[in-house]
Amino acid sequence: MPQLYDQEQERRGVPRAAARPRRRRRRRRRRNRGPLLFTAVILLGAAVIAWNARNGAPKNNNTGEIEVPEWIVQDLLPLNQWSRPGDALPQVNGVVVHYVGNPGTTAEQNRSYFAYLAETHETSASSHFVVGMDGTVIQCVLLNEISYCSNHRNADTIAIECCHPDETGKFTGETMDALTRLVDWLIGTYGLEREDILRHYDVTGKECPKYFCDYPDQWEKFLDGLTFGAK
Repeated sequence: MPQLYDQEQERRGVPRAAARPRRRRRRRRRRNRGPLLFTAVILLGAAVIAWNARNGAPKNNNTGEIEVPEWIVQDLLPLNQWSRPGDALPQVNGVVVHYVGNPGTTAEQNRSYFAYLAETHETSASSHFVVGMDGTVIQCVLLNEISYCSNHRNADTIAIECCHPDETGKFTGETMDALTRLVDWLIGTYGLEREDILRHYDVTGKECPKYFCDYPDQWEKFLDGLTFGAK
């Protein structure tokens, strides 16, 4: 084989004396490729991780049940295909705020409406939480399950329905205080940022919550009052 190799070198016009150092250089280059390839793989992996962090990778894996604070009343809906299907919510990338659109109703009444859908089959609807006009917070769906409230964002968000006294959709002070407390807790639990706190309007264009759509400056004021970076 060495002789054949030298003959090949000669056919290419390479003297035998020059062929040996070239073989050594090629061996060195092959040895050097290993560390370079390893470094390239590491850099590529780091770039993929950075891209995912900027472009919608899950902010928090959500495979286990999360215990809620004692100020939240846990009154879970019965498992049913209309309001609590029990489907997994494997990640949480945001919170969506809604208003119930039914002036004067309580958190308990709205929770009961979701529960009755299992019997009436009128529509599919629910939320993880309902906040009452008196500041009561009721949990209707576990945080590791989807609710039927935010359309295509059901699969990666927590939904909050808020009660209101009249057609303007403006929340009472008690509702605002409870909503702020609840969203702050969710921000700390899931490591969310300002852009992750949404109105239903921001998801589908629906005028919900109405008051925050009519007065977007009040929505910004609400966001300004939240505590980010708490995790």
